[in-house]
Amino acid sequence: MLDYDKEAAAYDALRGGEPRAAAAAESVLGLVPHGARSLLDVACGTGIVTRRLAAGREGLRVTGVDRSAGMARQAAVRLPGAVVLADSRRLPLRDSQFDAVTSVWLLHLSRSAEDARTLVAECARVLRPGGVYVTTVDKGPSHNVGSDIDAILATRPPSPVRDASAVVEAYARAHGLLPAGQTRFRGHGQGRSPRRTIADLRRGWFMTIPARGPQADHYTDRLAELPDQDRPRPDPVFTLRAFRKPTGT
Repeated sequence: MLDYDKEAAAYDALRGGEPRAAAAAESVLGLVPHGARSLLDVACGTGIVTRRLAAGREGLRVTGVDRSAGMARQAAVRLPGAVVLADSRRLPLRDSQFDAVTSVWLLHLSRSAEDARTLVAECARVLRPGGVYVTTVDKGPSHNVGSDIDAILATRPPSPVRDASAVVEAYARAHGLLPAGQTRFRGHGQGRSPRRTIADLRRGWFMTIPARGPQADHYTDRLAELPDQDRPRPDPVFTLRAFRKPTGT
């Protein structure tokens, strides 16, 4: 697992920067009702997407929350006075406080199914009746674009999929949220090259491959044999789903 405090300073540059953030924010806002006046971005990271959510909709007041102090510091520069340092499983916020809640690239990081359920439950709790929760689903599989890199990585031990679309829908329904739309967007700048994949592996990006040791060496050696070491393979395409909290709940 990555240390997001250490990753914060270079995170945006390594993960597609502004083009990826713009695509994510545009797609998220496409699922947020135009009447929404308050939005909570859960696990806002560096705030690169959160800032665009605030700028992309006139009259929308946006708050970010993240449990990484390093990430939250980056986000606070972009959204002064609007970032909360907190664990998303225990949000220090009132019930029914926001018209919209988002969690982009979060649920797949859950350490257990119970953590993923708790995250969705907290997002539902702080959402007002009539509001919408928007989240990414199936993030891990989205990175498999059928490349030569994916063929090598296919042999690694599988990671538990905490954000499978059907599972997230079940969690949402358990907390009174009903399906309300879906869209997809391109992860600009996230197409892997062999050299970058090796660097990510050595930084602990792949949860089932220890960053050091014989297993990491095996994958590093195989990736190093691929042609075009610095040519990015195709970008992933991510999926967003929206869930509405009915009025009267």
